[in-house]
Amino acid sequence: MSDSKPIKNIRWGIIGCGDVTEKKSGPAYQKTEGFEIVAVMRRDAEKAADYAKRHGIQKHYSDADALINDPEVDAVYIATPPDSHKLYGLKVAEAGKICCIEKPLAPSYEESKAIYKAFEAKNIPLFTAYYRRSLPRFKQIKKWLDANSIGQIRHINWHLSKPASAQDLSGLYNWRTDANVAKGGYFDDLASHGLDLFNFLLGEIKEVSGIGLNQQNLYSAKDALVACWLHENGITGTGSWNFGCATREDKVIIYGSQGTIEFSIFDETPVILSNENGIVPLMIEHPENVQLHHVENMKEQLLGNGIHPSNGKTATHTSWVMDKIMGTI
Repeated sequence: MSDSKPIKNIRWGIIGCGDVTEKKSGPAYQKTEGFEIVAVMRRDAEKAADYAKRHGIQKHYSDADALINDPEVDAVYIATPPDSHKLYGLKVAEAGKICCIEKPLAPSYEESKAIYKAFEAKNIPLFTAYYRRSLPRFKQIKKWLDANSIGQIRHINWHLSKPASAQDLSGLYNWRTDANVAKGGYFDDLASHGLDLFNFLLGEIKEVSGIGLNQQNLYSAKDALVACWLHENGITGTGSWNFGCATREDKVIIYGSQGTIEFSIFDETPVILSNENGIVPLMIEHPENVQLHHVENMKEQLLGNGIHPSNGKTATHTSWVMDKIMGTI
């Protein structure tokens, strides 16, 4: 255990208090020793007040600038749709405050890079909520890989598919499938989690190309994408993401010279190690508030006990991978 001196409580403000903050993230900040949420902001003042009341939070705003510049707010968690991440992120950097931004960091590599550089220039911590890097289930996979449990790693493949949802078929607005907010549609929202995790598990992706299109014409964003890539250490990768298939499937297989590791990015299924010693399925539960370990790791970095696995630099690289697959750079 480190002998580092304790830091004062860090007082967080949240911009955007939608569904993700209700259970996945908001309570994780409240449960982490040394962190507290002192303010929330939502454009709808009544909903902001309701959220604050239900979660026992002192202040609520309908104006983001007021929260960012509140002297009693030390750090800001941006949990809005991606198209506003740059707007708010640059304001937080200008205010000189610690920041965590929901994934993806921004809708494009260029916007992500601008956010990252703004915090880097001021030497202010910037975290990104690619929380799978901190979850025990996926850290177990890294332990197996680092222990050469499947020999030399050769290849990774991920297939993710699901049927069109009732909302997709209805034509009702959904920011997740609006090309002006998320060019890749569900790919932006979902595939970013897995691709970021692969960078963490296998080393940075250095070469990547892809094909993306809209097969169903239900919304403006893309709904079908395929990609191939190369990690820095010579591991190859392939992926396919389709959001108009008959069945839902989410399967990742890492192939090695002496075995395989199989797992899911989103489904509650075991991680499975197969090698000459047999098949080992492990069911490792996520915490009730899935971002808890991610939030605790932010505290550990701020205490000087290591580097958080998901930061502005790593998230910007994931944005580069995503844009390369979609052919926008």
